[in-house]
Amino acid sequence: MSGGWNTIESDAGVFTFLLDNLGAKDVQFEELIALDSSYLRQLSPVYGVIFLFKYPTGEKANSDGTPKDGTYDYGAAESLFFAAQTIQNACGTQALLSVLLNKDGEIDVGAPLREFKEFTTGFPAEFRGEALSNSELIRDVHNSFAKSSPFVDETQRMATEDDDVYHFIAYTPINGVLYELDGLQPAPISHGPSTFEEFPEKVIPVLQRRIERYPATEIRFNLLAMVRDLRIRAREIGDQEMLMREESKRNEWIFENALRRHNFVGFAGEVLKGVIAEKLNEGPDAYAKWIEAAKAKTKARSEERKQGGAAEEDEEMIG
Repeated sequence: MSGGWNTIESDAGVFTFLLDNLGAKDVQFEELIALDSSYLRQLSPVYGVIFLFKYPTGEKANSDGTPKDGTYDYGAAESLFFAAQTIQNACGTQALLSVLLNKDGEIDVGAPLREFKEFTTGFPAEFRGEALSNSELIRDVHNSFAKSSPFVDETQRMATEDDDVYHFIAYTPINGVLYELDGLQPAPISHGPSTFEEFPEKVIPVLQRRIERYPATEIRFNLLAMVRDLRIRAREIGDQEMLMREESKRNEWIFENALRRHNFVGFAGEVLKGVIAEKLNEGPDAYAKWIEAAKAKTKARSEERKQGGAAEEDEEMIG
């Protein structure tokens, strides 16, 4: 393999254009802010959901070899697309493909991904995972959405026991069964019968049970639904307001994704040097007063955050 896989964000715009750049057509992602089956149904057709959660690194498997919820379906791995996760940081794209490539008859996945699926048909899960990890097309598209950083080489970083590790998994209905597709599990996990139409009502209780396994203070979850391009529905029903809203959202995603590809450290450094030079030209007293005023403002902001309990924390997602 010629390169590593970098961390990407759990973001509807990232995942939508990742699909688009891989060649899939007429499909997008929507972020779900609540576990509400009625809201999920409003987005129909819903092909599946991608769930991001803090991975319980210290959690032990059941002594009888069964999953915490549902049942392993070893036979299903031969009839659907299921790949073992063999490399760090690839789980977001892997979860996305776990939905997409199992909906080949309902979604136009595009020639490159269709060829990849046909090539790996019949492979065991481990070999599928290796093929995915070594796909230059999939890896390059994935990495094109990674945050640019001049300081951290994500391909070299290894998680430790003290790190918060996050993981993506997929839920989707296939052949009348609701499956959980997690590349870190030995097989697809069945959560019982579910038609395509029943999926919004069937998946919500499964997600709720999953979240209930965490302390009530744990709120770092993210849920994205893979749905048909909402602009298509807007055109079908003649809703111009909805169409304009969706087009505006796409433009915002394009802008945000463009920002992700660049780091602004050099630019910020040049701006800072220019400001400092201007202040120095005003004289040493003006420069000293400017520094003291900046310190006072920083201290005041810090006190405000403490009083309001709004201290911000950065979260790193590692699949």
